[in-house]
Amino acid sequence: MQPAIRVMMMPRDTNAHGTIFGGHILSLLDQAGAVAAHAVGARKVVTVAIREVVFKEPVHVGDIVSLYAEVTNVGSTSLTIRVRVEAHEPIGGRSVEVTTAELVYVQVDDRGRPVPIQRTLPPRDAEC
Repeated sequence: MQPAIRVMMMPRDTNAHGTIFGGHILSLLDQAGAVAAHAVGARKVVTVAIREVVFKEPVHVGDIVSLYAEVTNVGSTSLTIRVRVEAHEPIGGRSVEVTTAELVYVQVDDRGRPVPIQRTLPPRDAEC
């Protein structure tokens, strides 16, 4: 899996319980998947599905959240991407897996219609 996004969690991202809102993590999952899609040549993509997101650990304000992504399938117009989310406590060193999910994207044209993907391989040392 390649690094796709890394971000520090801020107070504005919390829920009523003082931990990071699950919807914020879902948004990051979606962004990380799109980054991976673009890295293999997809242009404009839309999210079709996010499969089974199970939050295993809470994320706290100040944690650094890292998202890693890998393309697991490229179809004629769609891509399937696996994204893993980890939270790292900068002081203390706690590091936990938060969730892993599979996302499906479809490449579309300017009218929103599916179009074929011209797959390109990223340079060897390129990050998503």
